[in-house]
Amino acid sequence: MRILIALGGNALLRRGEPMTMAHQIANIRRAATQIAKLADHNQLVVAHGNGPQVGLLAMQAAAGGAQDVAPLDVLDAESEGMIGYLLEQELANALPASRQVATLLTRVEVDAHDAAFAHPTKPIGPVYTQAQAQVLAQRNGWRIAADGDGFRRVVASPKPKHIEALKPVQWLLEHDVIVIAAGGGGIPVTLAEDGRTRSGVEAVIDKDLCSALLAAQLDADVLLIATDVETVYADWHTPRERALRNITVAELRTFEFPAGSMGPKVDAACDFVTRMGKRAVIGSLEHIEAMAAGTAGTQVTR
Repeated sequence: MRILIALGGNALLRRGEPMTMAHQIANIRRAATQIAKLADHNQLVVAHGNGPQVGLLAMQAAAGGAQDVAPLDVLDAESEGMIGYLLEQELANALPASRQVATLLTRVEVDAHDAAFAHPTKPIGPVYTQAQAQVLAQRNGWRIAADGDGFRRVVASPKPKHIEALKPVQWLLEHDVIVIAAGGGGIPVTLAEDGRTRSGVEAVIDKDLCSALLAAQLDADVLLIATDVETVYADWHTPRERALRNITVAELRTFEFPAGSMGPKVDAACDFVTRMGKRAVIGSLEHIEAMAAGTAGTQVTR
């Protein structure tokens, strides 16, 4: 099978953990061990989140006081390269020497007139207290929004339209290389009238929606969204809470899910299944083999 694995942010940083390199490497090693279980007889593409990391890079850039601060698309590329390197190294260590791994920086076209640019919603970086958030917002010109019990910086998150340079990914897959691509939702670029792509886009694309698009454009057999819960739950944290196991897109669309957590994952799964007529699954990274086999997680079909 050709499987696209979308790693949630928990693959790099678990809830409540300090954003240290030691924690990130330990979590990436854990993720790589699980992904390696699917390597035999499958073509694998791995995508990952970058919200905490790109936010930290932006905070460091702002703290430096430089007048020419790198735009978010450049910071997206930095985080994609950093996380991709760490994930590639741990995957290489978890796999037989004969199985190669490659990381590709991935440009993703977005609409320059997407309404998301006027209404930032994507949380990035650390969680702050309200007082800390207000100081940072005033100092750096950031937009801040509530995130659980704390506050985070929010940035534009336009919808991905097209994955640039698909051929290298396809060529590597055909040569049995495991490909790490579209990390952090990829690097947003816009298209000019002359057909050239433009840089300097201040945005972070949602990783799940980009993963669904990449899976569709690669004609993947399964979109596997790995997170830190065993299934999607209806009425989460209420007396009516229940796990959703095998469900159709139409049924799944009748429920509401938080925009900052499960919502994008459900949207991505539904988009892929609707577009391709194939299967998507959302579940725990620890159950990755059973998820791929169709016996764990929330299995979404048309």
